[in-house]
Amino acid sequence: MPEVYIQDINGAIADASNVTTPLDRYFREAWVLNGAVITEDLNIAKEIFKDKIREVRKPLLDAEDIVYMKALEADDASAKSASVARKQALRDAPANSAIDSATTISELKAAWDSDVLGASPYA
Repeated sequence: MPEVYIQDINGAIADASNVTTPLDRYFREAWVLNGAVITEDLNIAKEIFKDKIREVRKPLLDAEDIVYMKALEADDASAKSASVARKQALRDAPANSAIDSATTISELKAAWDSDVLGASPYA
């Protein structure tokens, strides 16, 4: 079997068979080699998490634009207000305080707001 090497964000290279890695690869771009253990740099993981939110919310914002335009055409004030509130919640999602206050990767994953963004990709 060929050797497999892992490179962390700092360029450190390790033989994969000799290191302990995180259970999943969600934050692979935040991996840091600490001796024989690979951990995730939480600050970088938070940025990756926010980028994932931005990726997921784009089609949701696009769909909500259509909802708003239909409400505008129908002159439905309550539908317009609901759409505006939904779009604002989507815009605010990357600034969720739970993201910044997370002290572990598990807490970070739990910061996904499924009410706003739908099912978590980290489940």
